[in-house]
Amino acid sequence: MMQIDGVITTTHRNPACVANAICPDNLSSMMTVATETGVKTSITGTKLSSVIASVDDYLTNLAIAEETCSFVSH
Repeated sequence: MMQIDGVITTTHRNPACVANAICPDNLSSMMTVATETGVKTSITGTKLSSVIASVDDYLTNLAIAEETCSFVSH
């Protein structure tokens, strides 16, 4: 069985806000943490199509979280 592991690292002005907004939508195969300058999300899976779909959903949610958090002060 194939194991797929990946990490998405993004930079944000308000990383804690973005990470907190993203976490509730994470699947059990995902883990998101705020870093000093951004957000780091690990994704694992065994089917490439599922990982691709998860990344696609994650990136959509990330864009919405970034936009929403841009209105929140640090």
